[in-house]
Amino acid sequence: MPHCILEYSQNLEQEVPPVDILEAIKGACIASAIFSAEDIKLRSFPYKSFITGGQEDAFIHVTLRMLSGRTSEQKNRLSHLVLESLTKFSLKDVSFSVEVCDMDRDTYAKKVVHSE
Repeated sequence: MPHCILEYSQNLEQEVPPVDILEAIKGACIASAIFSAEDIKLRSFPYKSFITGGQEDAFIHVTLRMLSGRTSEQKNRLSHLVLESLTKFSLKDVSFSVEVCDMDRDTYAKKVVHSE
């Protein structure tokens, strides 16, 4: 795991395809050495309407939700790797942010259903 949730201002789609941003996030997660590639889940949500800090600048925000138990150092390194991967797109007038959130291991439930 993690669940990587990309939120971004829709106007960025003219400059960078969202799938490219998702691939960059995935690469950063792999580089962190916390997760294996097959465990990383990514999705994105574009926003048409937004205001960032009183401006109408573009934004990219990534939430990384993962099971609890990682150290602060691991989470800090992960967030900085993801942030670095986002800024490599050379976008201008964009607010970038990354948040790492713990998911409680005791209450997390998962089931995968395959068709027969």
